[in-house]
Amino acid sequence: MIQSTNRVYLGDRALFGVFVIIILITIGLVVWNFFGQDIQPVVSSFFTLETLLFIGVGFLAQTIDGALGMAYGISCSSLLLSLGVSPAAASASVHIAEVFTSGASGLSHWRFGNVNKKLFKLLLIPGIIGALTGAYLLSSFDGNIIKPYISAYLLVMGVVVISKALRKKTVKKKTKYVGPLALLGGFVDAVGGGGWGLL
Repeated sequence: MIQSTNRVYLGDRALFGVFVIIILITIGLVVWNFFGQDIQPVVSSFFTLETLLFIGVGFLAQTIDGALGMAYGISCSSLLLSLGVSPAAASASVHIAEVFTSGASGLSHWRFGNVNKKLFKLLLIPGIIGALTGAYLLSSFDGNIIKPYISAYLLVMGVVVISKALRKKTVKKKTKYVGPLALLGGFVDAVGGGGWGLL
């Protein structure tokens, strides 16, 4: 009972923190509107149509991820590629954003005791090797050459996401070959911009 109360309390604190941030941003915008005439041209040049599109991509991808519990990288990479971003830049941008989003999620799971330490150790090194290899290869090829293959991969992963979301829950069997699976997952995630969690 105490553990449940602590979880609710932590959730309430997080919600309160978001509320405080929204209030502070609102106050900042009001103050800037009345007193910040000198910085308005700088800020307005930053918020171009392209920037707003990228913000919208991140918001939409995180909404999909929040609803399904997966697919931030896949949906974000797909949207960025459709806007003309190169595969290497899309993958790099998605993974830098995931440092914060996935990092917050990982810390929460660790805090609540959901981390299987043995599985974590088995996934860590092969996953890193696969990710480094994938990022290196992605950066070594012309984006226009590799883009159709990445788009096909993202399409397949999109079908996998939808099928997983619609499929009824089944009893999970023990996963075999964790190391090779982590190696493959890290590689395709770095190359395609997402898919590590689906493998």
